[in-house]
Amino acid sequence: MDAEELRSWLRLELTSGVGNVTARSLLQHFGLPNSIFEATESELRVCVTERQAEALLQVPQGLDELVDLTRHWLQAAPDQRRVLTLGDNDYPLALLDTEDPPLMLYAMGQVQDLASGFARCAHRGVAVVGSRNPTPQGIQNARQFSAALGQAGLTVVSGLALGIDGAAHEGALEGSFKDELATIAVVGTGLDRVYPKAQLDLAHRIAARGVLLSEYPLGTPPLSANFPKRNRIISGLCKGTLVVEAALKSGSLITARMAVEQGKEVFAIPGSIHSTQARGCHALIKQGAKLVESAQDILDELNLMTDARATSTTTHGTGEVSPSAATSLSSLENGLLDALGFEPTSLDVLQNRSGMDTATLQALLMGLELSGFVARLPGSKFQRLGTA
Repeated sequence: MDAEELRSWLRLELTSGVGNVTARSLLQHFGLPNSIFEATESELRVCVTERQAEALLQVPQGLDELVDLTRHWLQAAPDQRRVLTLGDNDYPLALLDTEDPPLMLYAMGQVQDLASGFARCAHRGVAVVGSRNPTPQGIQNARQFSAALGQAGLTVVSGLALGIDGAAHEGALEGSFKDELATIAVVGTGLDRVYPKAQLDLAHRIAARGVLLSEYPLGTPPLSANFPKRNRIISGLCKGTLVVEAALKSGSLITARMAVEQGKEVFAIPGSIHSTQARGCHALIKQGAKLVESAQDILDELNLMTDARATSTTTHGTGEVSPSAATSLSSLENGLLDALGFEPTSLDVLQNRSGMDTATLQALLMGLELSGFVARLPGSKFQRLGTA
């Protein structure tokens, strides 16, 4: 894309009052964006209102600065950065089938063969989303499911947020093969910044083995309205969407709804009836989402074969303690895990259930916590963690 073509696309995107729908109508009528800006007001009025036509005839404020910023960003790492438009051969075809495909996409990371990567994601991709404030078990489920999906040869897509999103990306990086597109992070800011800042290291690792993707121009700050909007891209790129944990009012439910509207499968992991973070998943299951207990459930539902390089143990992710791990514990430790169950439990309640004295109970809990079987929660509570 030369400088003038880039300028025309950015001008169309920046024009006040002209959204994606109107822009696509203009492109369908006039062809490339530069033809739109060569048209007269009367010619433009065939597709748009008088106010929109007037806006299209004006050069948006800040256009030249954005063009320069974008060109410098591309030139700084040409092998790792791309700008895709609706007319680009590498634009993800799966998004063209959605109701509102972005006019432009900014990509950073493994961009050498984006068309192939996006095509693979459309057939072997799963969005993994959930709460920004998950339970320890939710974090572990997201990481284990994503690792298992990666080992099965799937690409995991999420949103780089704290909580379930971050755990999903981490699991995908752990489980996928090094020669494949491990994960795609669809963000709600310009790609010249990372939000939240705590995810900076993760973003660098995703760029090394996956792709960071945004529809927002460089310099776009983390505006609250942008994050729900980008969810349609997360679901649109994939064959299905897995919700790990979500409250009833959650952005993850927006992603699930968009997936349904796009004709995609929706999966949900059930949780405790007492957990607010499980209620969104339970609501989805009531509405027809597929209840899943393992990554294999997802593969079966999507009719996907496990990658031949994966072993038979890669698609568990069930959240249950494996027999080999359980047998390595003492009888007292196994008894304490049984008493704990999978609900957050206070020390007093656990002492009543187990009949252990305080010193023994605390020593066993510390050992189980260090071994990864138990997590310590706020309020002096403990929760058993499943391992795959």
